[in-house]
Amino acid sequence: MIPRLETPRLVMREWREEDLDAHAAMSADPEVQRYLEGVLDRVQSWRSMAFHTGHWVLRGYGNWVVERKADGVVIGRVGLWNPEGWFGVEVGWKLARHAWGQGYATEAATAAITWGFDHLGVDRLISVINPENSASLSVADRLGMTKSHDADLDGQAVTIMAIDRTSWRDT
Repeated sequence: MIPRLETPRLVMREWREEDLDAHAAMSADPEVQRYLEGVLDRVQSWRSMAFHTGHWVLRGYGNWVVERKADGVVIGRVGLWNPEGWFGVEVGWKLARHAWGQGYATEAATAAITWGFDHLGVDRLISVINPENSASLSVADRLGMTKSHDADLDGQAVTIMAIDRTSWRDT
């Protein structure tokens, strides 16, 4: 049910129970979680995996596990989601710290955006980013996204970055 995507350096695939160790380690890292929901313990990490897996069942799209082709190491999650009450269909990314600064987020998000525009029938995709998260804002910029507006997410300021189908095709 979850399509497998490949980029030059990455495999984007379904969630597996054996991904828990890598996902839990990434989610326990305070720097990785700095702009997200905070550090997660192993049980919370498992629930997060189940949440992302379930999103595929309920919406027909979601976040993929991202592994590096060269060595099969799980380096994060990237994909599309739109939980109830969200701002729209979002492309998001979360990578383990050892994978930062190598262009993986941009590479995987590019594949996710292309898949989203090709399969979901949406005309616009967004990213919800903490305005202090300069690294994620830079990824959004490299993807061709522009600032749509500022918003509030459960009492936290966020910046909504967006790209529409026409702009994506023109990049």
